[in-house]
Amino acid sequence: MPMRRHAARHFLAPCLLAPLLALPARAQPSAEAQGALRRSEGLFTLEYQSVRVPGDRPIDFLGAHAYHRLTDSVYAGAGFQAPLVQGAYGGFIAADIGLHLRQRLGGRVLGVAGVALGGGGGGRDVEHSKRLSGSGGLAKAYAGLAYDLGDFTLGGTWTRMKFRGALIDSSQFNLLVERPFSYLSAPFSAAGQRLSTVDEAVAAREVGESMLTLGLDNYAQRAPRGSNRATIRLAELQYAHYFAADSYGFASLGMGYAGLPLYNQLLGGVGQRLRLSPAVTLYAQLGLGSGGYAPDVIDTRAGLLLYPKLAAELTLTREVGLALSAGALVAPTGTSRNLTYGLSLTRHLGAGPGGDASGPATYQGFRLSVLHQTDARLRYRDVPRPAVQMLGLQLDLPLGARVYLPLQASGAYNAYLGYPGYAEMLGGLGLQTLAGPGEHWQAWAQGLVGANVHGRTTKLAAGLRWLMDERLALSAGVGRVQARGSSGGRFEADNLSFGLDYRFSLPSR
Repeated sequence: MPMRRHAARHFLAPCLLAPLLALPARAQPSAEAQGALRRSEGLFTLEYQSVRVPGDRPIDFLGAHAYHRLTDSVYAGAGFQAPLVQGAYGGFIAADIGLHLRQRLGGRVLGVAGVALGGGGGGRDVEHSKRLSGSGGLAKAYAGLAYDLGDFTLGGTWTRMKFRGALIDSSQFNLLVERPFSYLSAPFSAAGQRLSTVDEAVAAREVGESMLTLGLDNYAQRAPRGSNRATIRLAELQYAHYFAADSYGFASLGMGYAGLPLYNQLLGGVGQRLRLSPAVTLYAQLGLGSGGYAPDVIDTRAGLLLYPKLAAELTLTREVGLALSAGALVAPTGTSRNLTYGLSLTRHLGAGPGGDASGPATYQGFRLSVLHQTDARLRYRDVPRPAVQMLGLQLDLPLGARVYLPLQASGAYNAYLGYPGYAEMLGGLGLQTLAGPGEHWQAWAQGLVGANVHGRTTKLAAGLRWLMDERLALSAGVGRVQARGSSGGRFEADNLSFGLDYRFSLPSR
């Protein structure tokens, strides 16, 4: 076992760094100031730490975070943490939102620090999760030094991590890798319009090709040793960016909606594209990351996952492709082995699925929201339960001036039914009123389907959005959430949400 863990650590590096390598590098200001495009700066980080667990084996966490620069030294963002090769905590996952500070001290040496709040949970089994991660509420603070290597920054921090009322409550060394990046964006109001001549020239020179994929995957377990033997069905959201003509890095988040609700996985890796014709494209990709549930339910052991997959995509439009996929998901430190098959829909940003970028370039609108949600007046099996408090993210893709596609993921920072780790992952269709220049209010309504801990879930919600300026907005909404478990138990709650929206457009062909 020690040799296997040592080898795993060396094998992790190239795959886990691939999404980071694929990010557009930080560039010098260019002529975009003459058009609608503006340059924004960001920071992507990978962190690794081994956390002591009193009376038990340590748990190691790999974290990945994306930050947007607010000032020269202050960044705000969000990310995830999950275990890899220590202990038997597969399926543990935590998400947080926080601030990251970065100040040059002299020469190539930087001081770094940060704070974050979030939630998550997991353990060897369901009962053990209550001791390991308590209520699920997470607080984290860190400070340290880093050395600027040019495209990367390498450093270390002393990190304090605490789950409320839990065994995880310690300070330890954290290895940190930072990668600055920049991206060009336009006002949200430009969505759907053609790029100006100046912006099109800048975009052609500096903007690479990306893909946003929403998939439904199925894991057929082979000789499972855990208590769950069903085929696991999950929804997956994947972002990929090309670092060469046909080579890309990707990051993905998947969550089960049937077979094993709230099975979860986080993956990063690399992929290769082969164009057979303008209508058909093949993809091969290798993912590496963490996932599972509890090892007694599905035995991913420490959580490490390896996922090679092939896909064949059919071009539907210049920007959209539909793909069938097949692969094999294995847990190297556990016994879980799965054959996979799935269906996915991809929105191409940049060249189309057939590689044709000759059409007119337009601005593609996006709205990213940081949410606080409360599932209040909650009842399960007709018994009143305490409210669930959640932090979440929602990505909206406008399909027109009045219609958008919402994708939402939220995780609780307090216990549900006495256990940590409650979460919701949903997608659907939204409607909104028109908001012309100078108008500050917008009404919206959306219907979502997906999964919570009990299984298939529906959420209907409506609210108002206050448009503060071209980029930022505040939103508030009310809704109703319902789910039904495989055993027939009914979950229902009123949903209250408050959010901060960041609105922007990206150039796309």
